[in-house]
Amino acid sequence: MTDHRQEALVLPGERVDDLQRNGLRIIQDPARFCFGMDAVLLSGFAAEGIRAGARVLDMGTGTGIIPLLLSARTKAAQLTGLEIQTDSAEMAKRSVALNGLEERVSIIEGDIKEADRLFAAASFDVVTSNPPYMIGQHGLTNPDAPKAIARHEVLCTFEDIVAQAARALMPGGSFFLVHRPFRLVELMATLTKYKLEPKRMQLVYPFIDKEPNMVLIEACKGGNSRIRVERPLVVYERPGVYTEDVLELYRMV
Repeated sequence: MTDHRQEALVLPGERVDDLQRNGLRIIQDPARFCFGMDAVLLSGFAAEGIRAGARVLDMGTGTGIIPLLLSARTKAAQLTGLEIQTDSAEMAKRSVALNGLEERVSIIEGDIKEADRLFAAASFDVVTSNPPYMIGQHGLTNPDAPKAIARHEVLCTFEDIVAQAARALMPGGSFFLVHRPFRLVELMATLTKYKLEPKRMQLVYPFIDKEPNMVLIEACKGGNSRIRVERPLVVYERPGVYTEDVLELYRMV
């Protein structure tokens, strides 16, 4: 893509980051919210369970990082990102255009709680979500700020996401999420309440001698009660140095 084309899609204050995969790039605004390690880990975890030709919905897509990464990691036929914040949704659309992925990736502006009005029931093979981790508005000075909406359950709860994911998934479809271990009991109870049976789980540790700070979960709609706990994923070998497992995810080796 020419520099002129990129200049037309990138607004003042925004930057373009190289995703280190298939030449993909993403437009981000440092003043709003930039994707983190959790999105990269979720895309790698989910990619293992996405078959060729799958229809994928990413709930709360932000600037579209997960659909973009999955477009490179998988042979999914259609990737849809749902985002309620207008600025983020528009930025995601521009990133899709920047990468020439308009025929494969679509961004829909809308509320997760109203996903049933936007998409037909049982219309996706896979749903992914990197939801807000923190409960409610505790400690927030500006609940309307983009970073607050991304991190706190201001606009929707985890149960809202699970309920809509269960409806959107076809029988046997998979729901992939990343969250915080301190809410693990609640996560499992909510998933099973909506007949999304946890099938695979992986704890993520910042360092090998620290407590886990993320959990990756795959649940199957209507699946049997049996879960596989995968070996832990450690992010850093030492401060500033990724482990081989994480380097492989980033394809930096």
